[in-house]
Amino acid sequence: MNSVISKDGTRIVYDKLGQGSPLILVGGAFSYRKFSGIVKIANLLSEQFTVYNYDRRGRGDSGDTQQYAITREIEDLQAIINEAGGEAYVWGLSSGAVLALQAAANGANITKLALHEPPFVVDDMGHKPPKDFKRHVHKLIEDNRRAETIKYFMTKGMGAPSFIVHLMSVMPGMWSNLMAVAHTLPYDAALLDGYMDGKPLPTKLWSSVTMPTLVLEGSESPTSLRHGAQALVKVLPNAKLLSKKGLGHTKKLNTTIISSELSAFFKNKHYVEV
Repeated sequence: MNSVISKDGTRIVYDKLGQGSPLILVGGAFSYRKFSGIVKIANLLSEQFTVYNYDRRGRGDSGDTQQYAITREIEDLQAIINEAGGEAYVWGLSSGAVLALQAAANGANITKLALHEPPFVVDDMGHKPPKDFKRHVHKLIEDNRRAETIKYFMTKGMGAPSFIVHLMSVMPGMWSNLMAVAHTLPYDAALLDGYMDGKPLPTKLWSSVTMPTLVLEGSESPTSLRHGAQALVKVLPNAKLLSKKGLGHTKKLNTTIISSELSAFFKNKHYVEV
């Protein structure tokens, strides 16, 4: 276990494994560095890269501050990049892809970027959270109602069926892991705010994201996720879409397929021409 101090003084913990060009993994909602799927991907990628698998602030062993801001999370990622030598490849999953994208747009030293199914809702095909979603998630956590926050985030935010969430709640191991990071769900809600309302993505907001970028989607994924990935590629200056069965993230991660495609992208130039 290693750590770095972010710009605001928060301790960010990470695991470092493997040898090669530095590659940083950015998890999504409910994820942290010990999440089994992320661990498996980190281990597979470590055969070719130096992998930095970190706990986003408030999760696992990392510290936190009272006033959350997306800027602080961008600074956390840049702190890991600095620790890795000043520049790095980055893979972000789900809301972690949104964080990685925002970091890239704000000047983080990312040389190649992989954005894996950011949960953008860009039309009327997908589930749209309530208009007060971010505020309500924050209020639930403020009132220390973690279990209710999980259920609300999954059903109202992600559109998961209530019976699926109920099944999770009676699986002690799974539910305890979700409860452990539930207080960080307002952070993910903040990252997604304005991008899940069924409106087209802004055409110029990410114009500075000029590094080679791969947007990944599972061909088996919900239509809304696929439409979001396809829309993102169209507004990024140097991006390509990879659509393939097994790349979806709404069920158990297919770590073999995901790590194989990431390795191909980060090691070669055949996906994106600079």
